[in-house]
Amino acid sequence: MTVNAGDRAPDFEMPSDDGSISLAELRGKTVVLYFYPKDDTSGCTNEAKAFTEAAGDYASINAVVIGVSKDTVASHAKFRAKYGLAPRLGSDADGDVIERYGAWVEKNMYGRKYMGIERSTFLIDGAGVVRRVWRKVKVQGHAAEVLGAARDLS
Repeated sequence: MTVNAGDRAPDFEMPSDDGSISLAELRGKTVVLYFYPKDDTSGCTNEAKAFTEAAGDYASINAVVIGVSKDTVASHAKFRAKYGLAPRLGSDADGDVIERYGAWVEKNMYGRKYMGIERSTFLIDGAGVVRRVWRKVKVQGHAAEVLGAARDLS
């Protein structure tokens, strides 16, 4: 399944390191939903730190940032504490949400094909409609680019 700009965002509910997260509870807010491969790896850490640095700017426009991976709630809690991360981190252990957003893809590294999480971000407006999609995200400058797009919605 693939989710594109203009589509209704697939609803979700999943555990996080600070309780449960659901799209329904965030209605009325802009939601930045980003998928990443694994806690405490270099690219994922840099992406989470960049969203953390911009946390005040996101809050000022009524936007919530949520990171999602297959890591456990305990792993997320340790990751957030280690780096003082602001984004809430959802644990999608069975990959249901990851698949519904089309972020579970075939990857190819050094000729080896395998399934994994594609670093991707979805900007969802307060009515639950996807307004922008970024796939195959490059971490450098991404949080700022998403913030600019989120400001356009506010």
